[in-house]
Amino acid sequence: MPSLDDYKGQDPAWCPGCGNFSILKAFKDAMVELSVEPFQLTVVSGIGQAGKFPHYIRCNTFNGLHGRTLPVATGIRLSNHEMLVIAVAGDGDCYGEGGNHLIHAMRRNINVKLFVHDNQIYGLTKGQASPTSMEGIITKNQPFGVLSEQLNPIALAVALDCSFVARGFAGDTEHLKWLIKEAINHKGFTLVDILQPCITFNKVNTFQWYRQRVYRIEAEYNPEDRIEAFKKSLEWGDRIPIGIIYKNNRPIYEEKIPVIKDIPLVRQPFDITRIEKTLKDFY
Repeated sequence: MPSLDDYKGQDPAWCPGCGNFSILKAFKDAMVELSVEPFQLTVVSGIGQAGKFPHYIRCNTFNGLHGRTLPVATGIRLSNHEMLVIAVAGDGDCYGEGGNHLIHAMRRNINVKLFVHDNQIYGLTKGQASPTSMEGIITKNQPFGVLSEQLNPIALAVALDCSFVARGFAGDTEHLKWLIKEAINHKGFTLVDILQPCITFNKVNTFQWYRQRVYRIEAEYNPEDRIEAFKKSLEWGDRIPIGIIYKNNRPIYEEKIPVIKDIPLVRQPFDITRIEKTLKDFY
């Protein structure tokens, strides 16, 4: 069984007090409790403070381009669908630059687990507004306030029939750990949007601001009711729900591809003569 020491990577370079530390702790704890060995998973990220996440974990990792986390994660998963593939991104990385990839990953239902560190700001590039910044908030390059309407990734995911949609809060690590475990155990594409205060550049959506608003979804709530899930996804302001908001059970993308359904691509025999024959056709 793995231990927390097995997952120890580099020392984090995040700002002291950053919400990312809680996410890192919850993630490591979840992996240990699920008995996932470091060699059994790959963590993929893009660019940003969340993009540094793989540096601080000891496992298979890939640190890619801004907004391109999900294409890499998809490629790894299709090459070896026995591998647990985790995608980690920030709100700008995923919902801004990577928004198109997110839409199609949900549509395909590739069995990748996506965890978005949503601090509602661009933390690495010094505090400009992200797609989830609230309308009217003043930032360094929006001195008159954010003019665009705030993106609601939860409502978007429910509308697109995403297989698993949840929201967590970095200030509630036990609940977040549970959410991470539930997402990993779910068969299908998962989106877990994690409210993660940026103590340096976002002076509005602070830990205190969230603690006055977030609440755990009631035990009697049915996340398989899509209509109710959409209603729940629209809650934002005085009350913000955290927990599993929507889930369904539909076939994953990997099972629809005949050539990899039974045997992962990485374990299939390689015949060089077939390549030679193909190359001769070009002569």
